Amino acid sequence: MPENIFATFKISGQGMSVQRMRLNAVANNIANANTTKGADGNPYQREVVVVRSIPNSPFENELNGQLGLVRTNQVHSPNIGIPGDAPDYNTMQAISAKDSTPARIVYDPSHPDADENGYVKMPNINVVTEMVEMITAQRAFEANAGVIEAAKNIVRDSLEI
Repeated sequence: MPENIFATFKISGQGMSVQRMRLNAVANNIANANTTKGADGNPYQREVVVVRSIPNSPFENELNGQLGLVRTNQVHSPNIGIPGDAPDYNTMQAISAKDSTPARIVYDPSHPDADENGYVKMPNINVVTEMVEMITAQRAFEANAGVIEAAKNIVRDSLEI
């Protein structure tokens, strides 16, 4: 469990940063949905954000301990504190990567980038999929903002006691 309110802000802030990265990737993908030639001469490749947890982070250890109800004795309550100095609450790492699915092949002999058979390599982007990604990223961002708001309310209400 986070020992202070700032750890809660940091963890939710990391979640908000990841969702911002996802929204930026969606915006790039939609903007380049028809880009047939990039700097390398190939069609634009869909950008995706890959998120992984940092192994053995304090958050992961505490979550696993609470889910498993780790106890020293069955009559004892589970430990909810984290011993030692204040840990680093970096719980995840996110990177932007290119989707390796092949380009779509579209028959359009009038297109300037068409090959000798009239086919054009188009980006591997489906705008409907991108809109779903945008909505889920937005909802996740709002959920993290809700956590921060709830934590602020807890602090405010505890000061009124």
